[in-house]
Amino acid sequence: MNNYITGAVIKRLRENKKMTQEELAQKIFVTSKAVSKWETGKGFPDIGLLESLGKALDVSVIELLSGEDITNLNKSCNMVKGKFYVCPVCGNVIQTTGEAVISCCGITLPPLEAESPDNEHSLNIEIVEDEYYVTMNHPMTKEHYISFIVAISDQGVQLVKLYPEADAQARFKINRVRKLYAYCNRHGLFEVDRKAIR
Repeated sequence: MNNYITGAVIKRLRENKKMTQEELAQKIFVTSKAVSKWETGKGFPDIGLLESLGKALDVSVIELLSGEDITNLNKSCNMVKGKFYVCPVCGNVIQTTGEAVISCCGITLPPLEAESPDNEHSLNIEIVEDEYYVTMNHPMTKEHYISFIVAISDQGVQLVKLYPEADAQARFKINRVRKLYAYCNRHGLFEVDRKAIR
């Protein structure tokens, strides 16, 4: 990890819970003096305490380390409001249905921000019976390629993982598709809305 929990984060999260230093200390079996030292920057919690500290403060260890407490307000699980994360180390593709803190290979991943396709990243969409046939005229070299194409509906996600030196193409069932996305390993995520599909 390239960062560590700060005293200001512990204090803010503790105060948000309307908890005293003594109450927090009792929950994680340390002294209130230890909590005071952490909050004033005179010491740090032992790494072995992070899980119990996170539980006491109702945040994950990742949230504790990042200093951000994430609350997913997307209670109805709206697939269209989902977010994508791609690990730059192993290439994992992770999709969430709302706000989340995602970590892979020891890195906290930021959500991808989708852009409108430019000429180099345009999606060619044909309707073939009950499917969208999506192609892209894009390099597919080992260094520069489309990593995945995905169709999002209110019912779920259809994701096709692509690989270098293969064709940039995918087929998706048309039923209730709201958005199409393509991810270029160099230029990021591109989005096509339903209105532009039909």
